[in-house]
Amino acid sequence: MTTPEGPDERQVPPPSPDAASADEPEVRGAEERDREHAAPVHAAAGPMERFVAAVTGTSVVVTILAFVSAMVVGALFIALSEEAVRESMGYFLARPGDALSAAWSVSAEAYGALFRGAVGGAYQLSETGTAAIPLILTGLAVAIPLRAGMFNIGGEGQVIAGGVVAGFVGFAVTGLPFLVHLPLAILAGILGGAAYGFLPGILKARTGAHEVITTIMLNNIAIYVTDYLLSTDRFRLEGRSDPISKTVEASAVLPRIFAGLRLHWGLLLVVVVAVAIWWLLERSTFGFELTAVGKNPDAARAAGMSTGRMIVLGLTLAGALAGLAGGAQILGLQQRITGGFSGGLGFDGITVALLGRGSVGGTVAAGVLFGALKAGGRSMQGATGTSLDLVVVLQALIILFVAAPALVRAIFRIRAQGPATGELAKGWGA
Repeated sequence: MTTPEGPDERQVPPPSPDAASADEPEVRGAEERDREHAAPVHAAAGPMERFVAAVTGTSVVVTILAFVSAMVVGALFIALSEEAVRESMGYFLARPGDALSAAWSVSAEAYGALFRGAVGGAYQLSETGTAAIPLILTGLAVAIPLRAGMFNIGGEGQVIAGGVVAGFVGFAVTGLPFLVHLPLAILAGILGGAAYGFLPGILKARTGAHEVITTIMLNNIAIYVTDYLLSTDRFRLEGRSDPISKTVEASAVLPRIFAGLRLHWGLLLVVVVAVAIWWLLERSTFGFELTAVGKNPDAARAAGMSTGRMIVLGLTLAGALAGLAGGAQILGLQQRITGGFSGGLGFDGITVALLGRGSVGGTVAAGVLFGALKAGGRSMQGATGTSLDLVVVLQALIILFVAAPALVRAIFRIRAQGPATGELAKGWGA
């Protein structure tokens, strides 16, 4: 079975061996230059410096200062959200110490509650891990197409597709043992998401339809189809009129790792998937071809690579990962399908992937960070009354400063140690 090619590929004659061999160094050279640019640290840097550079694309000092800058600006928003601080600002020139003391007290209390809620104990760590599981998967679902120069906006629809299919297999199929039913439901979620990622891939490869447009439309389709399914007797829980599905069978539920905590074995799936994706992108022929197509499609095509095949496979694999995230949410946490069960995870994955600069390690680290912010934000709201919206503001500030190292260097007057990083994906219409 052959994978479809793009419309422009049918007009290109087969490359000669000389042309292919002449373009292969160009493709490899482009990839090597990008790797050098992505980690502007000296060769003599230590292991920690090299690790941070690989994750964030810049040095340890700039990364730390980026987080400090985000925390400082975030503290200003938190302080100004308190009535006591705003009142003390009315006589700031007369008694500035009152305003500064109140602002410090409010910010320190909020950040303390945020930190304790994220890593303050076993329960808090469990909540951080639970929140990080789908974020890492949806982040990888965005990071993979970035390698091929595509922007997957359809993670939300792919999460929904995977969750609905996994949930349906979970409650509709009965009488199977745990070792059969759970893997079957997980596989169904993966295939559901993969099918939903295949659609924009084949449309782009066959017709040139832009993946941003098609995936946005498919997001809406997934939402409304799910609402319809939840209104049918085949899905809706008996005796209920609200949109909620039947309960997943116990044999299809992801078990908890520790009793009394919500963290489930989906965490192990994430670790295995992350390692597999890293190997696939960094050590396999598929990863090299995917990157080459994203860097220079013309050179990759001249070297004998199939750009249409990479487009379809890249978006299909992305959909499979997002579908796994949806399946993990239904089988591991909610155990019922409801309207809006995805909770914006597909869109959060875009943020995670961009913060991780499209790398596997960076995406995993960003997913854990955002999981901690989500878990800690709930604790901060409960302990201090600070709005959860301010946690979203803090996330945006972290992205702003970490993703713009040149801004941090300009603020703190730090000389750049190397050239700027390359683009993550091609722009509109590329």
